[in-house]
Amino acid sequence: MGIDPGSRITGYGIIDLDGPRSHHVASGCIQTASDRPLPERLKTIYEAVTAIIQAHRPVEAAVEQVFMHRNPDSALKLGQARGAALCAVVMAELPVSEYAPRAIKQAVVGGGAADKLQVQHMVRLLLNLPDAPQADAADALAVAICHAHTRQTRQRLGAAIALAGRRR
Repeated sequence: MGIDPGSRITGYGIIDLDGPRSHHVASGCIQTASDRPLPERLKTIYEAVTAIIQAHRPVEAAVEQVFMHRNPDSALKLGQARGAALCAVVMAELPVSEYAPRAIKQAVVGGGAADKLQVQHMVRLLLNLPDAPQADAADALAVAICHAHTRQTRQRLGAAIALAGRRR
């Protein structure tokens, strides 16, 4: 499960792995009412992520890290939304990984400065979707894809290191 946190819109994306291939399971956006107080919006995020986890039973989660905004108030709200999503993941006892936005774009598009349209396009291609997902859902799917690729690479490296250790 990948999560792209936001205080107004939090994207989520769930993929399944079949060897090196990723398959789309579910994705979408958790929308909060921007006219509601922030604590109520955080509750909405927490409850929605909890419901998504209960419905789809992912085995692990990955969340985009906070990047610095020009506006400190926006960065604080983003961090709080991220915290609400992380709490839901941790309460479900899922292992969680975190990735910087540039690392996610690098893994999915091939360049850390990719724009949202490029991410949407590559997510559509990588998951063989008929249409590009909404931007926040595509970002969350990109987080999940990044985690899947990183996890597979770590597993291969671990196996290679173990094999090299046995040859000594």
